[in-house]
This record gives sequence, structure tokens and C-alpha cells, in this order.
Amino acid sequence: MSGHSIVSSPANDAKVFADRLERARQSMRAQGVDVALLSLGLDMPYLTGYNAMPLERLTMLVLPAHGDATIVVPGLEAPRVTLMPGVFTLLPWSETEDPVAITARLVKESTPETRVVAVGDQMWARFLVDLMPMLSATQYRRSVDVIGSLRMRKDQAEIDALRAAGAAVDRIAGELQAGRIPLVGRTEAQVSADLSARILAEGHDVVNFAIVAAGENAASPHHHPGSRVIQKNEIVLCDFGGTMNGYCSDITRCVFTGDIASDVAEAYAVLFEAEAAAVKAATIGTPCEEVDAVARRIIAAAGFGDYFIHRTGHGIGLDAHEDPYIVSGNFLPLEAGHAFSIEPGIYLPGKWGMRLEDIVVATTHGPDSMNHADHNLIAVDA
Repeated sequence: MSGHSIVSSPANDAKVFADRLERARQSMRAQGVDVALLSLGLDMPYLTGYNAMPLERLTMLVLPAHGDATIVVPGLEAPRVTLMPGVFTLLPWSETEDPVAITARLVKESTPETRVVAVGDQMWARFLVDLMPMLSATQYRRSVDVIGSLRMRKDQAEIDALRAAGAAVDRIAGELQAGRIPLVGRTEAQVSADLSARILAEGHDVVNFAIVAAGENAASPHHHPGSRVIQKNEIVLCDFGGTMNGYCSDITRCVFTGDIASDVAEAYAVLFEAEAAAVKAATIGTPCEEVDAVARRIIAAAGFGDYFIHRTGHGIGLDAHEDPYIVSGNFLPLEAGHAFSIEPGIYLPGKWGMRLEDIVVATTHGPDSMNHADHNLIAVDA
């Protein structure tokens, strides 16, 4: 994510954050959590708008289930915080103070002597190790148990932000499919840099990734683009996205640099069917693992089951990968506002690979795709 102090959320005002904090408190009370301690990661910016830099100096949101939120922040970072009176209190600490002790004091002042504390997944271990001896009779839980469900359910402003980011990368995918991004004779790294520049030019604040994998390299789902020169008559897989106004884009499209080989065309027809079926299946109430199974059954029936080697999708929002995950074993039923990728793939080691990906939001009117670039495997002269 970007290092900006404020997440440029689509509704970046005090009322939005006050509402999110209150919903977090309600979730904490329902689950018997007395206080949440959130440091690095995206829970704090989701709740307050402030995105802490990954410094050795502690920044901590202290959120009691019954009480006011406080951001404990290094004094030199305090000017980066947009103040929101009535939403949270800002408590800067000086270079000679112990921020862990300050955090412990706030916890003790706002909770009973025997307490349950939810800790953010990204809190550095050094701070938690120092904190634990200061808080006796404390049970610890992961904050994702209480904050995760809130972040999963996107509101309309968040969906609008995902749609805008999706439309931006759609335009780049369209350029790729139209043959307006040179491929043959360029290295994967050069094309990746080209895609990255276009992501920024389309209004993203940061590039999160720009995978370019040609031929046999496309059989590695997270291939790092390098010095391999793209040739005529091979598949080129492009998976790219960034963060725009705080929310992420992510799209995968494949093109073929010449006449599409018959074995590639046959496999892609299966992939096309599997992706479309999984998108259609992503309805409210459907378990995440069933959406995964829909895509997997089609690919397995065509004889490629052993070559679909990853989950069908991941959640997306402030983070490029977050809950809910579209994977076997995740029994969570989809709810309105859940946003996630649908991206089945087929990968034949040493030969080629292919993936097709859209971002989808579950709504009361059915699955709503954030991506509309052509889903076909297109032959390009580029």
C-alpha cells in the first residue's frame, strides 16, 4: 500500500470513521473483546483514515469496547494525522517516553482487571512482547475476528471506488488486447514497466504488481518478469493492479502473439467457461468454497484438474489480498458487499500457463463484476 498518511477513501470524512468505529465496538462487545490494539496494517486506516508508516517507533490505535478511541503516535508523525475531534483522540509521545507503557496505561484505564485484548495481525512482535508483561490477567485474540467481518462488507462508496479502479485497469487491458502495447522483441520486465507506467497514468497512486509471463514462464502463477524476451507465437499472461483512492484493482488477461495454437485454444475455452461459471455462482448465501468448486469441477472435467494449483480467488479492498478467500474449506457464505477476485488458471510446467481474472462484488441483484475487458484469448500483432 501507499505510504500516504490518510487513506483516500471514497468517503473520507469524520462521520464515516465514527460509524466504522462504533460498528467495531459493537462487534467487540458481541464477541467479548474489551479492547482492540491496532498498529501497522490496514485496520487502523479503515477505522480512522490514518495509515501508520512501518517505523521502529510505535503507532497504536487503542479502541476500547466501551470508550473513546486514541491514536498513540510518535510526536514527529503527529502532523501527518488529520484530526477528527469526537472520532478519536491523538496522543503524541516524545522520544524519551515509552509508547508501550502509554498503551498499557490506556488499556488499564479503559478495561476491567481481567480483560480480552484483540491484537492486529501486523503488530510487530517486539511491541507485543514488551506489552504482555505490563498487562497481567489478559487473554489475546486476533483483531481479524472482530474487524475482518466489517472490512469484508463494502459499502456503496467502497464499491464505487473498486469500480473506478477496475475501469482504469480495464482500459489498459483493452490497449493490450488491441495490440497497442508492444510485446514481441521486448523483455517481460520492459512490458511490466510499461504496464506500471500506464497504471499510474490511469490515476492509481501506486502500482502493486505487474506480472508479465511469456510462454513457459506463464506456468508460474506469480512469475517475476525478467530478461526473457517475448517471442512470436506464444501466450503472454499479464496480471496487474494498483491502489487508487485507497482501493485496489487486480485484473488478468492473456494474449497470443500470433496464430493461437490449438492446444492453447482448447485449454483456454475451458478456462473461459470455468471463470464465467464461478462469477455466476458468486451469489449471496453461496459458501466461498462452493464458488471455488464450480470453477474447479469444470477444469477437472476437461482433464486439467492437476494443473489448477491455487485457490479461485481472494478478497480485495484497501488491501490487494484480504478476506474473504474463495477456497476449499472456507464455509463462509457470501454476503452483500463482499468483494473478491475470480481467477481460475491452468498451468502446464515447461509449456505454458493461463489465467483469467475479474473482481466481483456480491450484491442483492447478483454478482457485479468490476472488470469488463474482453475475456477471450486474443491474437495480437504487437
